[in-house]
Amino acid sequence: MNLPALLDTLAKDSDRHLDELVQWLKIPSISSDTSHREPTAAAADWVAAKLQNAGLATELVPTDGHPMVIAQTPAVPGAPVALVYGHYDVQPVEPLEEWKTGPFEPTVRDGNLYARGATDDKGQVLTHVQSVCDWLATGEPLPLQIKFLIEGEEEVGSENLERMLPSLRERLACDCVVISDSGQYAEGQPAITYGLRGIATYELELKGPAQDLHSGSFGGAVMNPAIALCHLLSSIVDREGRIQIEGFYDDVQALSQAERDAWARLPQSDAQFAKGVGVTELFGEKGFTTDERRWARPTFDVNGLRSGHQGEGVKTIIPATASAKLSFRLVANQNPQTVTTALQRHLEQHLPSGVRFTLRPDHGAPGMLADPESRFATAASRAIEAAFGVAPVMIREGGSIPIVTRFQDVLDCDCLLLGWGLSDDNAHSPNEKFKIQDYHRGIAASAMLWSELGKLSESK
Repeated sequence: MNLPALLDTLAKDSDRHLDELVQWLKIPSISSDTSHREPTAAAADWVAAKLQNAGLATELVPTDGHPMVIAQTPAVPGAPVALVYGHYDVQPVEPLEEWKTGPFEPTVRDGNLYARGATDDKGQVLTHVQSVCDWLATGEPLPLQIKFLIEGEEEVGSENLERMLPSLRERLACDCVVISDSGQYAEGQPAITYGLRGIATYELELKGPAQDLHSGSFGGAVMNPAIALCHLLSSIVDREGRIQIEGFYDDVQALSQAERDAWARLPQSDAQFAKGVGVTELFGEKGFTTDERRWARPTFDVNGLRSGHQGEGVKTIIPATASAKLSFRLVANQNPQTVTTALQRHLEQHLPSGVRFTLRPDHGAPGMLADPESRFATAASRAIEAAFGVAPVMIREGGSIPIVTRFQDVLDCDCLLLGWGLSDDNAHSPNEKFKIQDYHRGIAASAMLWSELGKLSESK
C-alpha cells in the first residue's frame, strides 16, 4: 500500500467523513430507554451497512437486548489479527434545557461537532471504520486481518456481551483489541492508555420507623435514618480521602517508581485542572499527585442521596428511610467481591443503633493493566506520532470499561486504548462534543496503525 497516497485520499474525503458521522449521530440510540429500541437498532443497522458495503463479512448478532455488529476483513496468514471494539449506544440527554443545540441535531461550532455520542463513542469508533473502509476502497488489501465488534449496550453495562463472549471466542479471536473510547492527555497531547480502574457500585438503604414521624412529637426519641446515613457514610472515608474499611488496601498494587517519575514529567497543572472542573482547590489522598490519585489509587464516592421531603417548602418529619448510591473505583489486584464482603462487614460494625440497613450490590469489575512496552503499543505509538505530529504519552485512566478485562481473560489478547477525545468533551453531559480536527487525525492514525501492525509477524 502507498500509505502517503492513502493519507492524501483520507484528507480529500474529510467532508464525507464528517457528513457520515453527522448521519450516525442523528440517530437517538439511547440504550437505557425502552422507548428508543427502534432508533437504537437503526444505529446498529447504519454501521453494519457501512461495513458491509465496504466488503467486510458483516453480521448483526441478536442478543436479549440490543444487537451487536460483528464484521471482519479476510485473513492474512502470518500477520497479527486486530479486533476493534466500540459501541453505538449513547447516554440519556437530560437535562435537555442545558443543551445549546439539540442533542441529536449535530451542530458545528468553533471547530467542534456537538451531539450526544460525538466522542462517546460513535465519533471515536467511526475513525477506525472509516480508515478500513477507505483502505479497501483503494483496491489494495489490508496488511492484517481486522475484526469489528460494535455493541449497543456499553452504556448499560455490556451484560449480554459479557455473557455471550465465551461463545464468540473463536469468531473474535485476535492478538490485540483496539479501543478508542477514552481521551488524549491534553489538547494536542495524544496518549496511549495502558490501565483502567475497576468499579464496584451499590445502593445502601437504611430503615427506621414504620412511617415518617412528626419531628416535634418524636424528635429526640428515635434515630433519624437520614442522620444515621450521614454517620455511616462518614465512617467509610476520612477527611483526607483515605478509605477506612478494614483490609481495603491489602490488595492494592503499588505504583512503580518508574511510573511515578514518568507521570511527574507530564505537563499537569493542578490549578488548571481545578479551574477546568470548576472548583477552588483539589482534594484527595495525601502522598499522591492528582494524576496518581485519579488513575492508580482506589476511591470511594457517594453518587446520590435520597431521604425525606424533596418538594417545595418545609415538611418537619423524621423520614422513615434514607438511601445512598455508592461506588468504589478499584485498582489492579482488587476484587469487587472482596470489597463487597469487607463493605458489608464495615456497615454492620458501624451502623448506628435504631436503624436497619440493606446493601444491594449493583455491578463490579476489576481494574485492567496492559504492557505499555508491548510490540502493539510500540507500533501504535509510531502511528499516533505520525498522525498527530507529537509522540503519545503513556497514561492510565480513572474510568472503567469493564469489558476490557473480559477481553483479556477470554480472548487472551493484548489491549490498545487509543483515545482521540478531550477532557472537556462533556461525555455523559449536556453539549457533548468532538473536536473535528481530532476526528480526522484519528482516522489518519488508525490507517497508520494498520500499516504498523501489519509489519509485525506472529513469530516476533
